[in-house]
Amino acid sequence: MLNILFLHAGAEMYGADKVMLDLIKRLDKCKYTPYVILPTDGVLVEALKKEGVKVKIIPYPIMRRKYFNLKGIIQYGVELIKYTYIISKIAKKYNIGLIHTNTAATLEGSFISRKLHVPQLWSIHEIIVSPKIMYTVTSKLIAKYSSITITDSEAVKKHLDASGFFKEGAVKVIYNGVDSTKFKPENDCSYLYDEWNIPKNARIIGMMARVNSWKGQGDFLKAANIIMEKYPDVYTIFVGEAFEGEEWRENELANAISASPYKNRILNQGYRTDSEGIYKLYDIFVLPSVNPDPLPTVVLEAMSTGKPVIGYKHGGICEMVQDGHNGLLAEVRNPEDLAEKISLLLDDDNLRKIMGINSRQRLLDYFSIESYIQNYSDEYDRLTAK
Repeated sequence: MLNILFLHAGAEMYGADKVMLDLIKRLDKCKYTPYVILPTDGVLVEALKKEGVKVKIIPYPIMRRKYFNLKGIIQYGVELIKYTYIISKIAKKYNIGLIHTNTAATLEGSFISRKLHVPQLWSIHEIIVSPKIMYTVTSKLIAKYSSITITDSEAVKKHLDASGFFKEGAVKVIYNGVDSTKFKPENDCSYLYDEWNIPKNARIIGMMARVNSWKGQGDFLKAANIIMEKYPDVYTIFVGEAFEGEEWRENELANAISASPYKNRILNQGYRTDSEGIYKLYDIFVLPSVNPDPLPTVVLEAMSTGKPVIGYKHGGICEMVQDGHNGLLAEVRNPEDLAEKISLLLDDDNLRKIMGINSRQRLLDYFSIESYIQNYSDEYDRLTAK
């Protein structure tokens, strides 16, 4: 039996949180026993406990922008030393044989693995564009302290390899998977028409993403305004919330929506737990990330639900969406081109339907949950066989 310690950057239920939960839920419990330590409480904690997983909440520091100053660096260093010691004692108590660190923002696993002489598998879900110093530092640490680095897309792998710190074969790609029995075209969304007061004959474009500086809510709103002027039956929906401490971004989005001449056809729903129904409600799923997005889970979920996807032509979405097959890719940071791509699908019901069918099939072919679990299990076995 292999005891695995999972370390992660939060306890919410967005992309990296969901894929870690899916992995832990589906691991062969006759071979692996997962233990999870998280820095905060949240819905992920409850979801893990529901699966019978042992979870501890220890407020270890996560690399965020609040530490990007002299005082923050000192505070981060002190807390990193303190909580690395605490977590090391817990890991030793539970006879941990492997550390799985999930996301580049969590550094504690590096020093714990060295202290206990156990391998560390480091899953990277980020493409760090700025600040450049953060990209350099994290890349160097990941290269030095991970026994194997796993990225969720070729885009992330190329980004890490470009740092020059990684040896040949040190970085592998394992595509995330989503549960195609949970996100499926047969899901019900009828209740949402009543809850959100949307006409049954409305056509709906929408996105679902963390509200931050680069997920592209602003560009989507600009494109949606163009679309809603042209199509009076189209409604636009935003789903997602900001990181704790960045609630001002939600207010900024709300103010921009209020200024739209079509605000009566725009819904801003914040965080929701019924994403299965929401994907079903959408006619077109849009994710215009203005920075390269590694492998956004929301796109996989929309694909699994049988929806065409429109996004910007960079990052991992280019590996998920085959342009012209299961969606369309627009010029980066070009809301007008984004609106044009949305119009193409609104004007052709048959094309929209075919692309939705293709999305579901592409998900099953390349991003199955079964392959995702098996590939990680193989890496666990390979690392610990040594």
